[in-house]
Amino acid sequence: MTTNPPGTKLILLITTHRVAPGLLSWPAWEALRSAGRVLAADAGHPQVPAVRQAGVEVEIVPPGSAPALARLLTGTTPGTAAAPAPTVWLGSPDGDPGLTDALARLAVEHAGEVPEIEVLPGSYDLPGARLLDLVSVMDRLRSPGGCPWDAEQTHASLVKYLVEEAYELVEAIEEGDRDTLREELGDVLLQVFFHSRIAEEHPTDAFTIDDVAGDIVDKLMYRHPHVFGDAEANGAAEVEANWEALKAAEKSDRESVLDGVPAGLPSLAHAAKLVSRVRRAGFTGVPDEPYELPAELTAESAGRLLLALAQRAHDAGVDVDAALRAAARGYRDAVRAAEGLKPAP
Repeated sequence: MTTNPPGTKLILLITTHRVAPGLLSWPAWEALRSAGRVLAADAGHPQVPAVRQAGVEVEIVPPGSAPALARLLTGTTPGTAAAPAPTVWLGSPDGDPGLTDALARLAVEHAGEVPEIEVLPGSYDLPGARLLDLVSVMDRLRSPGGCPWDAEQTHASLVKYLVEEAYELVEAIEEGDRDTLREELGDVLLQVFFHSRIAEEHPTDAFTIDDVAGDIVDKLMYRHPHVFGDAEANGAAEVEANWEALKAAEKSDRESVLDGVPAGLPSLAHAAKLVSRVRRAGFTGVPDEPYELPAELTAESAGRLLLALAQRAHDAGVDVDAALRAAARGYRDAVRAAEGLKPAP
């Protein structure tokens, strides 16, 4: 192996697979265009076509062979004069397993012969880039050769998991458990991506995760004219009033102020949502339930009492469903204390 001349450099150009090929930083393109040699381990490397289209030749060299390592370390083919220009190695999406260890080992074994090694990031992940990985993972799981269980799921079969994950997320929030909060947010996000991936396969009405994201982006921008338009809003209350007005305009085909309230909500949360709709609409056609304990509870009187409680809680700004869960947790801990046990984690 020939001794490397002064100034020869090996540049390890690393890129992210989460941006389109060819979208490289200016230093990366400068390095490629000024390189004496550009090498890659695989002709299928996503950056190779873009680099070649820019007029830069790329040599395909298996990184595990001795001649390949010689090129990396000396910028030349064994037995020929070394070029003074740097050699650029296009880092593979898999990180070129073993390459770093091989370079370190040969640097020790061939001290004085190896060039300066520089790691140059050629592209960077944008915020949210890992969501692209989740798209790829879900596609792999649902595609032939993926997971048999994931492949047979439907929107209907996943409903119970969606509800369960949502409640586990609520519990993490109420408990103030940051680690669990992060995990449960991921589980809820998975449900959104899972349903969106299933929706892609619909024979007549398919849509994708991009359609889902695009719809919510459009909705958020439309309902925040004080941010994305020229409307003004002074304080959160006015923002909420504007939101409800715009939402009502979108749903102008609804017959009742209660249309659209999910019937699948837990009973107390459902009652609270009905009360919230009635209050916001300023509807006065139905009087409030009287809030008083009857001498004897029946199914009817118990239900009316709970409805009255939901009305009073709404007017007081209390989330009745969250309040009941908090009271239940206190009751649970009191029972465990009476049993000589520690509070539940």
